[in-house]
Amino acid sequence: MNNKIYDVVGKKNIFFTVSAIVIVLSVILTFVLGMNVAIEFKGGTIVTYSYTGTISESAIASKAASVTGQACNATLGESLADGLTTVALSFPASEGLTVEVQGALTDALVEAYPDANISLYSSQDVNPSTGSGFFGKCVMAVAFSAVVMIVYIGFRFRHIGGWVAGCCAVIALIHDMCFVYACCVIFRFDINSNFMAVLLTILGYSINATIIIYDRIRENRRLYGENKTLAELVNMSISQSMGRSIHTTATTVIAMATVCIVALVAGVNSIIDFAFPLVIGLLAGVYSSNCIAPSLWVMWQGKIDSKKK
Repeated sequence: MNNKIYDVVGKKNIFFTVSAIVIVLSVILTFVLGMNVAIEFKGGTIVTYSYTGTISESAIASKAASVTGQACNATLGESLADGLTTVALSFPASEGLTVEVQGALTDALVEAYPDANISLYSSQDVNPSTGSGFFGKCVMAVAFSAVVMIVYIGFRFRHIGGWVAGCCAVIALIHDMCFVYACCVIFRFDINSNFMAVLLTILGYSINATIIIYDRIRENRRLYGENKTLAELVNMSISQSMGRSIHTTATTVIAMATVCIVALVAGVNSIIDFAFPLVIGLLAGVYSSNCIAPSLWVMWQGKIDSKKK
C-alpha cells in the first residue's frame, strides 16, 4: 500500500473546472466548426472501386471531394468474394449522388490514376432514416448499459450508499464520453461506428477503475468506521489504488499510441479514427475514476448523511 495520502477531494473544484471547460469548449466548437457525421448516421452514397497497385486514401478522397463537391471518406479493403483490392468512397449527405455525378467521378478517377485499372465495383445509397435509426439503437445500447451499471453498483456497494455511488459512476462515464466527443470535434474525426465502439469500450474500462476505488472505500469504511470523514476515506482509497490505475492505463495507452503511430505512417485513417479517440477516452477514464466520481460521491453522500443526522 501507498503510505502517502493525496488530497484529491480537497482539489475537487480544480478538477470540476477543468472538466467543465473541456465540455463547454466542445459544445462551442460544435456550433462553430460543426461535427462530421458519417454515412452510417447521416445517409448518403457509398461508391466502391476495384483497382491494382497502390492508392493513398487521403489523396483519392481529396480528388473525389473536389469532383463531387461533397465531403468524402476513403477506406481501402479487399473483396472476400473475388479477392479484388477495393477502395470505398463514402459521401455523407441527406441526398445521394446522382448517376451523372457518379459517372463524372469514375471518369475523373480513371484519368487521375491511369495505371491503377480503376473500375466501378458497386454503388449503394444509405437512407437517412436508416442511419438515424442505427444511431438511435446505439444511444439506447449506451443508455441501457448505464442503467444496468447503476443497478449493479447500487446492490454491490449498498453499504456506502449504493445508488449514489452508481449515479456518480455514470456521471463520470458521461464525462468520459464528452471528452471522446470533444476529441472528435477538435481533431475533425467522424461520428461513426468507430465512435460508438470507442464509447462502449470506455464504458467497460472506466467503470472497472471506478469500482476498484469504490471497493477500497467500502473496505476502509468497514475498518475505520466513523473515525475518518468521507473525504479522508476517499483520499486514502484513491491513494491506495492510484498506482494500479495509472500503471494499467499507461500500459493500454502505450499500446494504442503505438497503433496510432503505425496507422499514421501507413496512412490508414480508419484505424486512427478508432485508436486516437480511444487513447483520449482511456486518459479521461482514469482521470474521472480517481478525481471526478469519488469527489462527487463525497459531496452527494455527505449531504445525505447530514440530513440523516
